[in-house]
Amino acid sequence: MKLKDTSFSVRAERAILFRALSYPNTIDLDEEPLEELSRLAKTAGANVIYTVIQKRAHIDPLYYIGKGKAQELQKIAVEMDADVLICDDNLTPAQVKNLEKIIEKKVIDRSELILDIFATRAKTHQAKLQVELAQLEYTKPRLKRMWTHLSRIEGGIGTRGPGEKQLEVDNRIVSRKIHDLKKRLDEIEKRQQRVVASRKEFSTVSIVGYTNAGKSTLMNALTDVDALVEDKLFATLDTKTGICKLENSKNILISDTVGFIQKLPHYLVSSFKATLEETRNADILLHVADISSPHIHKQIESVNIVLKELECEKKPTIIVLNKIDALKDESVIPLLKNRYMNCIVISARKNQGIQELKQKIAEILEKKLLNIELSCSQENGKLIAALHENAHILNRKSDDHRFTFHLLIEDKFLSKLLKMHDDIQIKELVP
Repeated sequence: MKLKDTSFSVRAERAILFRALSYPNTIDLDEEPLEELSRLAKTAGANVIYTVIQKRAHIDPLYYIGKGKAQELQKIAVEMDADVLICDDNLTPAQVKNLEKIIEKKVIDRSELILDIFATRAKTHQAKLQVELAQLEYTKPRLKRMWTHLSRIEGGIGTRGPGEKQLEVDNRIVSRKIHDLKKRLDEIEKRQQRVVASRKEFSTVSIVGYTNAGKSTLMNALTDVDALVEDKLFATLDTKTGICKLENSKNILISDTVGFIQKLPHYLVSSFKATLEETRNADILLHVADISSPHIHKQIESVNIVLKELECEKKPTIIVLNKIDALKDESVIPLLKNRYMNCIVISARKNQGIQELKQKIAEILEKKLLNIELSCSQENGKLIAALHENAHILNRKSDDHRFTFHLLIEDKFLSKLLKMHDDIQIKELVP
């Protein structure tokens, strides 16, 4: 089964957006609850012509919005010549089937829309495999409704029609394809782990954040990597890594990753495990947030949810409040600084606050340094040169043709030295 077979494109189609809100959720209702879905739809190439929000006591298990509201949507769709209706939540296969039966138009949910965008953004072989796996995992439980066009073929009581047989065949094909893709991606993940492991002597920083918060722009400001910058959701799906020189002249590695979003499908996070390997192994996370967004708190929380799923929530993190140049009301800055204590306010586009951010990174890395006493032969010039370049030497003394250094050094770099030099003796000191 090819990638295009599992992609439900909404490109160049007239779209109606809809969402149901149960009463407890209406308390924190945004001023524009369908704003993000609208941006997602436009990113996919759809033309949003109408939006519908329904408040309900509970979500209808059969029709999501209820049968009566579905009939209203059918009239609206006909009057406005809509091609597709997009739901802001994830729908069950039964809900999609029931809604399409009444509305007589294509109905897709939030996950299907995001998968469509990811399919158009996937450029590398790895990204395409990851998106295809996510699409197949989404499609498999929905295969039955895709074969409803065969329901007219009658069979006797207790017999199976050709549609049922084809469904079984498709289930086997999809299951086999999912198994093959997972195997191939596992191999990529192992290679990625080896690549990340080979950088152990370097301190690593991973840029994470809500999609379109300015991660790629920050990446360009910190490194010499020419990352793609577009005012679109999920502009890039691939990880880029570059070298950043800190204020203390120390080089570190910085990686940019795929952006996150509210209600990001869990199978996307799972499929992109190899891509997110940089984040899982980083020493520091730079959590980029758009300070000019009215929904900044929800966006930060959405990213934190994904970080928790990746088991990265306890990593040292700097909240990078980006796009200060687009902020209209600067009175919110003290409030945000009070709420997010470990934060830096910047404009990556105008290179404002970048030096302060680098200093903050250096301070956190220094706290991770080991306070040790290291002894080595005076003739080991290569080791001594490496110490001067990569460690903070606080004191040095000589005795019996050996140097003894009191220094601060990274655990990663010390491990590398111990493997390369067999004449080293160390003693950890109390700070």
